[in-house]
Amino acid sequence: MKMTNDLPAAKRSCDLLIIGGGINGAGIARDAIGRGLSVILCEQHDLAQHTSSASTKLIHGGLRYLEYYEFKLVRKALLEREVLLRAAPHIMHPLRFVMPHDAGQRPAWMIRAGLFLYDHLAHRKFLPASNGISLRGHEAGTPLKGSYRKGFVYSDGWVDDARLVVLNALDAQERGATILTRTKCTTIAQQGQGWQATLDSEDHGRIDVHARAIVNAAGPWAGQMANAAGGGKGHGLRLIKGSHIIVPRLFSHPYAYIFQNPDKRIIFAIPYQDEFTLIGTTDLEYTGEPGAVRIDDSEVEYLCQMANRYFSKQISAADVVGTYSGVRPLLDDASQSASAVTRDYLLECDPAAPPFLNVWGGKITTYRKLAEEALDMLQPRLGTSAPDWTATAPLPGGDLQQPGALVRKGAFDQFMARLGQSHPWLPAKLAKRYARCYGTRLLHMLGDATKIADLGEELAPGLYEREVRYLVEVEWARSADDILWRRTKCGLYAKPQHHARLTQWLNHERAKQPA
Repeated sequence: MKMTNDLPAAKRSCDLLIIGGGINGAGIARDAIGRGLSVILCEQHDLAQHTSSASTKLIHGGLRYLEYYEFKLVRKALLEREVLLRAAPHIMHPLRFVMPHDAGQRPAWMIRAGLFLYDHLAHRKFLPASNGISLRGHEAGTPLKGSYRKGFVYSDGWVDDARLVVLNALDAQERGATILTRTKCTTIAQQGQGWQATLDSEDHGRIDVHARAIVNAAGPWAGQMANAAGGGKGHGLRLIKGSHIIVPRLFSHPYAYIFQNPDKRIIFAIPYQDEFTLIGTTDLEYTGEPGAVRIDDSEVEYLCQMANRYFSKQISAADVVGTYSGVRPLLDDASQSASAVTRDYLLECDPAAPPFLNVWGGKITTYRKLAEEALDMLQPRLGTSAPDWTATAPLPGGDLQQPGALVRKGAFDQFMARLGQSHPWLPAKLAKRYARCYGTRLLHMLGDATKIADLGEELAPGLYEREVRYLVEVEWARSADDILWRRTKCGLYAKPQHHARLTQWLNHERAKQPA
């Protein structure tokens, strides 16, 4: 079983070394290799293991940011929302949000004005406009307490955040980039007109890389990397902890909810993996090690209480079947509350030294634009001038209607219909999961399989050997958690014995590899 971490010796010199395998690093790697630069990306753990797999999984403009007058950020995000929904319709899809309203909240006229602005800050092709609804006569009102009579509906998008990272890295690799997971950058030193970096890789040991430019996309660790490069104190970052809970589904309709709470914060309740509801997020200052972040009991209690203000069905910690937490590295703009800290980003590059680009802050929706701006800054320093290209290129598996083309409305449903005809032996639930994870790439993953037995052992509910082998050989998966939680969400159905069996299978396959 061949791993995807081979490092050709010729790749030890590159135009661009990217530190960090989250969404910003992977997005920059994809854009850069497509502009003709040679690229090495190193990630100390798994792709998207930290912040980039711990979002609320939304592609959105950020309706609440209008309250903080972040009009430029919201417009930029709204424009990107349309681009991304067309580029990856398998891992992203439109989602309608319901905002219940009562007398204790902002006046209805103010909410209408905000939604009107949200609808018109950027041109929409994919998504319908907002409108008011009577919750008593609408299916989205059924799960709510009877005291909520009026509401508003608006549009945004849902995304599988961890898969978004993997697909950007996969596209970068297929275009020629070297992607090194479980590889930590330990030293950086200026050398002539470039940089010398030492990488410590689980697979390859010590790797010395000479790069003409470096991108520091290390997220919560970006300040540490800037210091390691001799850049002095990094730009002010505030580490904000965000936690989510997963409970058995509280409603069966396709709408999501945005709830405004007495503390002026908002939380979302989102349909999740068909059988669950995702509720989040918290916003708390965090001072610990970013890789060790965990939800605490008070956060679980808070999220349950906020959901219980709205839903008829009450929940408690006993109902929680899963949680996740992440640390968002946000620009320190001196905001008093964590919720008010800007989600915009800043790119900084010292003009007096070889190119070393620091990426501060950001949000998942604007990652592609951030990458585009990063390359626009770096190219003049590297003597190149290739045009930007990612706005019109689908991500791997996203060309559901025509190879290499962005999609139109209804593409995913049409793809599912074709899949049902070509693979009638796939159970409907499994076929949908494969289509959502891999899009057109599922044909590569399935290979010559013509019946369920061809997929091999079912290592966990709905997870067969053939898929696991694909994830290891093509998508850098190494551990059970990589597979159960980041490449798929099969961990929601897995028991401890499934985790143990999958780990045993992975260890057995790894032992068969030559030294």
